[in-house]
Amino acid sequence: MGFSINSNYTGDHAGQYIGAALKSSKSLEFLTVLENIKFKRNISKVSTTNMIKDATCDFVDAGTLTLTERVLTPKALEINVDLCKKDLLQDFQSAQMTAGRHNDGMSDDFAAFVMSYLSSTIADYVETNIWAGNGGTNEFTGFMHPTDGTFAGDTLVEVDNTLGAGSGYTVASIDDDLNALVNAIPSALYRKEDLYIYMSVSSYRLYLANQANSGYQRLFNMNDDFVPMFNGVKIAVCPGMVENKMIAAQQSNLFFGTDLVSDHTELKMLDMGDLDGSDNIRVVAKFTAGCQHAQGGEIVRID
Repeated sequence: MGFSINSNYTGDHAGQYIGAALKSSKSLEFLTVLENIKFKRNISKVSTTNMIKDATCDFVDAGTLTLTERVLTPKALEINVDLCKKDLLQDFQSAQMTAGRHNDGMSDDFAAFVMSYLSSTIADYVETNIWAGNGGTNEFTGFMHPTDGTFAGDTLVEVDNTLGAGSGYTVASIDDDLNALVNAIPSALYRKEDLYIYMSVSSYRLYLANQANSGYQRLFNMNDDFVPMFNGVKIAVCPGMVENKMIAAQQSNLFFGTDLVSDHTELKMLDMGDLDGSDNIRVVAKFTAGCQHAQGGEIVRID
């Protein structure tokens, strides 16, 4: 091929590449992202009752403060893949090489290009697992897996699908389901700045179609400054969200954890030409990812 590439990054350098890929997941825009978790991190939950009382001259203990914790433990994950240099070079050269420029010195940028090439794979994986991952083989634990998600072991505010349990949303029903969801949001949370309705892309399309059918302006023609909302609550459109389910929650109550700078964050690219004569590049990427929520009683879910 006229050049070779053998790159071995660990720690912070690898974290720059992998971090960019992880953050391509759309859902992370609406979650609280915790970085630099080496092993695990405790998510504190604080609740109080009867803390305020009439003033007196004496100190009289009153009220109860309860502190409980949830643990966010990111799971170690990796990518092991062979990529063909011939296929990659065609894309790389067309994107990077200017007229009259030769291929000498190209290896310095090629490692970044290969990681960019894999970014969509990592982003799609993270996006899906955030909501549906069960923590089993090749997955990290997400929020909404029915038996193993972080929500499964907690008590949420539950709302029934207006068409019946297990039914899918429709253009005609999506407005009623959103109303039911918003009406169940605890008063203390409603109008919080970081409160969102989390829904899938297909549910959002039904919502837009419903608005158009009702005679409202065609919201999908709005510019980038448009913030989708329903009855005063912002909408977070998450491609990995479980279909036919929605939740309302604060961004500060939903956490994604990773470690982008530890010695376990690693990126290796090995040119196999010197070893077996092939045109393959072997890529190894190691990183961590995991999810956790804090207050289940402040999350509203409609099934």
